[in-house]
Amino acid sequence: MAADFFLPLLPKLFLAVASIVLLITNMMRERKGAAIAADKYKVESPEYFGGKEKGTINNTVLSSSKRVFVLCLALRMANSLLVQTYFNPDEHWQALEVAHRLTFGYGHLTWEWKKGIRSYLHPMLFALLYKVLSVSRLDSPWVMMKAPRLLQSIFSAFGDLYFYKLCKVLFGDHIAQWALFAQLTNWFMLYCITRTLSNSLETLLTLVGLYYWPCIRMSDKIPLASRKWGLVAAALACAIRPTSAITWIYVGLLELLLTRERLKFIFLEVAPIGVVVLGLAFLLDRLMYGSWVLMPFNFLKFNVLSSGGDYYGTHKWHWYFTQGFPVMVFTFLPLSIFGILLSKQWKLSGLVAWVLGFYSLLGHKEFSGLDLSNGKQKRSGKNHNKRFSKIQLTVFFLLATNIPMAYYMSMVHQRGTEDVMNYLAKEALYGKVKSILFLTPCHATPYYSTLHHNLPMRFLDCSPSEMNGTLDESDQFMMDPAGFASAFAKSWSLPSHIVLFDSQEKLLKDFLILHSFEERRRFFHAHFKVDRDLQASVVVYAFLTERLTSPSLTKQLT
Repeated sequence: MAADFFLPLLPKLFLAVASIVLLITNMMRERKGAAIAADKYKVESPEYFGGKEKGTINNTVLSSSKRVFVLCLALRMANSLLVQTYFNPDEHWQALEVAHRLTFGYGHLTWEWKKGIRSYLHPMLFALLYKVLSVSRLDSPWVMMKAPRLLQSIFSAFGDLYFYKLCKVLFGDHIAQWALFAQLTNWFMLYCITRTLSNSLETLLTLVGLYYWPCIRMSDKIPLASRKWGLVAAALACAIRPTSAITWIYVGLLELLLTRERLKFIFLEVAPIGVVVLGLAFLLDRLMYGSWVLMPFNFLKFNVLSSGGDYYGTHKWHWYFTQGFPVMVFTFLPLSIFGILLSKQWKLSGLVAWVLGFYSLLGHKEFSGLDLSNGKQKRSGKNHNKRFSKIQLTVFFLLATNIPMAYYMSMVHQRGTEDVMNYLAKEALYGKVKSILFLTPCHATPYYSTLHHNLPMRFLDCSPSEMNGTLDESDQFMMDPAGFASAFAKSWSLPSHIVLFDSQEKLLKDFLILHSFEERRRFFHAHFKVDRDLQASVVVYAFLTERLTSPSLTKQLT
């Protein structure tokens, strides 16, 4: 049965992999030719930032920024179509769900929006996309599902381009090509970068900002005017994700240390650009919230000063160093460590250490918390100057480990919650769904942004409580599914459909039969557990009779 899902997508996967293989093959062919005419490739000094060095590969595919962008765009668009799994709730609930509400008038706003710790700047991008789809009458469930990630793939391609350009001015053409290879084949980038997470857009802005920042490049050929573009990118990144300030505090202090025009930098560049960009973001939030909201302060107060993020779990201080970062880098890790040890780019190495160290001080940790431009690929291309056969073996090993991993995580692991909403969206299109109750952990599935029908729906709330030790609905249900459902049923009007995981289904079998529900569809979800009991499949139960939703149900579920 699983093959039915995968086979139609194999041509797309083949095209993506084939493009990468063609790129690497061409690079190796050129490298072999260059090795005959030149001695060992190296960058003699950390102050070397370009020029015509030995071993430069005159690769026609990467001969211009336009060609690099087209290549990255083609790969990222294919990448976005291959991502069919659920990773982090924020992809849907903090971006698309908000955008759907702005455009179509219905959608759920989570507790973060009531506390004012999110900016409307990021969701507004997708609200504009939804508006275009609505006006052109292209807002079918399938298009609504695919279009946001395709839009994100465009942003990601620009990020890849600026990553390549940054590495090119820092290390030269040859290493920039290997760095781009690492960027395009790393499993975590393939898994995450085209998702509609604010981290993905933050990655683009961070790479743009670093590219235009003089103290990072330290080249006389770079005009100081480019620093203003770096400041604009930095301000936008901070407006979207206040935690991006961790990166830019380091870069800003470094600039103050190295620049000779400190007063000009502070009062004629940082202050006016920050006021304009952040001021516009505040005005947007004022318009959308209906009152003045100091989002960065609220964010800092909740996540840092009051450790509100700890409500969703904590990890040891070393988690990013021992688990988070190594898992993201995966088999590029040995090359990354080797490159870092030999590289003289202490500024970038210091930036990575600074960001990881600061995040480690926070109790709540997650993969999506890291800016995806974490710097590991900048190093992985640093030392590939051995024999041609070793390059071939290295490329084969990296592809053989990262591509299957990306395939499994993007198309297999935790796909059930995406599939179930796609199924319900199609059923709702034909009038077969009247209301839905999700007896799952909160935010376990997409919501109105995927269903795209204004039906009564209800999920179990997990908003942080003001009182320590208070269990939310989601926790109460997970502790005693049968008891919670029985108590809940006393005050409900029956929904037409119930969605739950198989691990809870076993405990609710009698309850479902008693209330006249039967299994309608079952979707594979995962082979192994993540942070809870194994949730192998997602099950849809439907009410047996023809009873449709009533006014009381509508009031209960909305």
